[in-house]
Amino acid sequence: MIEIGKLNRLKVMREVPFGVYLDGGEAGGVLLPKREVPEGCRIGDRLQVFVYLDSDDFLVASTAKPKAMVGEFANLKVTDVNKVGAFLDWGMPKELFLPYGEQLRPLKPGDWCTVYLYIDNTDRIAASAKTDRFLEKSPTDLQVGQLVELLVLRRTDLGYPVIIDHRYPGLLHHQDLFRDVRPGQKLSGFIKQVTPEGKIDVMLDKPGYARVDPLAQKILDYLDAHGGHCPLGDKSDPDAIRDAFGVSKKAYKMALGSLMKEGKIRQDEQGIHLIG
Repeated sequence: MIEIGKLNRLKVMREVPFGVYLDGGEAGGVLLPKREVPEGCRIGDRLQVFVYLDSDDFLVASTAKPKAMVGEFANLKVTDVNKVGAFLDWGMPKELFLPYGEQLRPLKPGDWCTVYLYIDNTDRIAASAKTDRFLEKSPTDLQVGQLVELLVLRRTDLGYPVIIDHRYPGLLHHQDLFRDVRPGQKLSGFIKQVTPEGKIDVMLDKPGYARVDPLAQKILDYLDAHGGHCPLGDKSDPDAIRDAFGVSKKAYKMALGSLMKEGKIRQDEQGIHLIG
């Protein structure tokens, strides 16, 4: 069965002067416009296409991939606003509709808005800025250290709320953040912890000793470039460590411990020193 708003693999049924028709099953033929037909395409070939409704509400296919599909979240730019709602640039010829009833605040052209894409009661693709109701609240498949995709929502006193893998709400705490991020940005991150209440904390660096190896090499490179000495030891000011290496004091101490255990550095009141 064809899925509107998602990628489908459809068979080429027939060729017409303005494109080819793909087999949409019970939905009938789905037009792939001539400008998007791959070179050498033949009847019987199967093509991966994105299916949506055009301005006349006819099913149409595209070999282009939108900025987000149904069931996903994205930060999109407002291109127009009228009496029924706002319209967003999602990378397709027909703009994405965001009804007034699905908005959190008044919007104007040029604004950016984080939305969830869904199929409305008229079978059209629409957007909602009320993202909370589309998120799952009981994570059962996340493990500490797991690589995930993050969408940054906004800045708060605690940190940056994020959407994890288009499914779960999470939080990137200020204390775990050592580079600039911005609302609407997509990032790769890692699960830091999942509390018994189901709250999820994330980090941009893998938690635990998995962070040590690249940081240890960075410390060794610093020592090589500075005559084998660095004034920052495991008791140094956290801000000074962050300014020099872009990491927390905890991560820095872990890296120092690893290097001392390997016999590559020693530490005294003047800081750390390269051995050999």
